[in-house]
Parts: sequence; structure tokens; C-alpha cells
Amino acid sequence: MADRYAVFGNPVAHSKSPLIHAAFAEQTGQMLEYGTVEAPTSDFASAWQRFVQEGGRGANVTVPFKGEAFALSDTLSHRARRAQAVNTLIVGGNGRTYGDNTDGVGLARDLAHHGVTLKGKRVLVVGAGGAVRGVLAPLLEEKPSELVIANRTAEKAVALADAFSAAGRVSGGGLETLAGRFDVVINGSSASLAGDLPPLPDGLFAPGATAYDMMYGAAPTVFLRWAQMQGAAPIDGLGMLVEQAAESFFLWRSVRPDTAPVRATLRQALENALENSP
Repeated sequence: MADRYAVFGNPVAHSKSPLIHAAFAEQTGQMLEYGTVEAPTSDFASAWQRFVQEGGRGANVTVPFKGEAFALSDTLSHRARRAQAVNTLIVGGNGRTYGDNTDGVGLARDLAHHGVTLKGKRVLVVGAGGAVRGVLAPLLEEKPSELVIANRTAEKAVALADAFSAAGRVSGGGLETLAGRFDVVINGSSASLAGDLPPLPDGLFAPGATAYDMMYGAAPTVFLRWAQMQGAAPIDGLGMLVEQAAESFFLWRSVRPDTAPVRATLRQALENALENSP
């Protein structure tokens, strides 16, 4: 019997996680099944418990359930406690649920893959929701000279900066308060999901700057198109998706897959979809 895993979300049918983990399993010779579970937004806990009772061994968790996964975990990793969110669940031998968060390490590894270093750099992170909270600690571990969190609601950015103040030089404020130029700008807001551009000022990017969007699609996001016109090098979040999945796979199976061929396969699929679109 192959061990069962899944990604929980709502909606979740669009998820690339089954393709990614099937590729990891084939590559590493692991016997597992990986599917999708669209849990009701009002009762994630029951959906998870049912999955475990039916033999589930672990899961990825996406929008909107990372907070609920955090709440139901019996044991939490240090990463999950810092993020206050869980994107990876593991069922222990005693039936207890262990929660971890691999989003931040996924982003850090993708930046490294693209040759983007943060040490000594001025970094801007746009947004102050769960996606941003989950990546702040790994970003600060890279020792940027300054990390600024900017959000439409300034109070959320300030509170988030205060929560991570012990980890490095970090500040928060409203988008309208942004000043100076940044070496790396990371869009962690939900604007790209709606096809919108956060209200960011021109002249935001230092020479040779990088623009990173946690979202991805067949075509560049509005944020990345704008950033490229501003002279920044654009990177989308496809690699982050693959790298965070690889860390989850390692937590489940104690085997670390090679992400390069999976990245290439997904990128080619996106390019094909773009070419074939009307």
C-alpha cells in the first residue's frame, strides 16, 4: 500500500502540487499517492481528521487553511511558530499531528537558485498577510542591511515588523511612506491574484535590482511587468512553489529530491499554455 498525501485548499483543483510530488516520488523511488482535498471553508479540522482516519500520512495546506492547520497541530516546528501558520502536516507514529512551515525556506532557496543574495542589501516586502509572515524569518536570516514591510494598512506592517524586530533591522509602514531605492522588492500581497498592481511609486528599484512576485502564471504578473519597465530583473514564484514542496517531501520521506528537472517541466508547461492561449 502506497502512503497517502494530499494538498488541502479551497479551491484546490488548480494546484500543481500533485504533479510536483508525483515527479518527486518517481525521481526518488518513493511509493506514495498524492491527491487534492477541497475542504469546506468552515470545517478544515474535520476534513483533516477524516483524511487521517482513512490512512493519510501527511499533507500540504494552502489558502485559506494555514491558520487552521496551525491551530490543530499537536506539535509545531520553530518555523511554524514564528510564521503562526502551517503549510505542511505530518502524522506521527502516535497519531499526533506535527505542523511545519516550508514557505520561507522555499523562497530563500529560490532566490539563491537565481543568484540573488540578500546580505547587506536593502529589501522591501510588499504585504503584511500570512504569506509575508511565513517568509520573514528566513529572509532576515540572510542578513539584509534593512528589511522594510509596506502594506496598504500601515498598522499591520508595523505590527509585523515589531514581531520580528529581534531577528534583524526591520521596519513597517504604509505604501505611501516608501522612500529610497531597494535592491530586492518582493511582492507578497494578494494584488497579483486579482491582476492588480499595488500602489508603488516609480523609482523604487536600485540599479541592478531584483523584483520577485510570490505569485506566478503563464504570463508575467502585472507587478513583474511594471518592475521590468522600471529596470528590475523579474522573477516569479514558480520556483518557490517547487522548493517549498521539496522541503515538505523531505520532511515526509527523509529524501531530498532534485528540484531542477521539476522546475523545468513546470516552466515548459506554462510556456506551452501561454503559446496555446487564444
